[in-house]
Amino acid sequence: MKYEASSPEEYIAQVPEERKEALEQLRTVITNNLPDGFNEGIQYGMIAYYVPHDIYPEGYHCSPEQPLPFMSFASQKNSVNLYHSGIYAMPDIHDWFVNEYPKHCKRKLDMGKSCIRFKKIDEIPYDLIAELCRKISVKEWIVKYEESIKK
Repeated sequence: MKYEASSPEEYIAQVPEERKEALEQLRTVITNNLPDGFNEGIQYGMIAYYVPHDIYPEGYHCSPEQPLPFMSFASQKNSVNLYHSGIYAMPDIHDWFVNEYPKHCKRKLDMGKSCIRFKKIDEIPYDLIAELCRKISVKEWIVKYEESIKK
């Protein structure tokens, strides 16, 4: 599902009523745990967290006018999806998350390259997401991103 929103508040206001509380909680967990330097906004139709141009003027190599993406989440048709670039780009973060997930959730992990799908919103592992948010600083993300695009 795609929502036309210019702010996180506007995005959450448009989702089905039964998902609003979970998205608000997810947003709070992320904003309270991401290291300083990441900004929040709307990017690619989702609530997003990114490195702003004042910290990383080059922006995203695919669209330099866009700030460097890091993490986002969206309400989709059948799930709430969390996208985390560090899980995709950093094998140690990926392996940590995969190993920790069963300690926080009974449901089998439903994950793509950078996408974690939560089909049961009452089973979103907020504590694990909080830990994930604290794993990578803005500086570490920029270093990893530059290593990846220069290969």
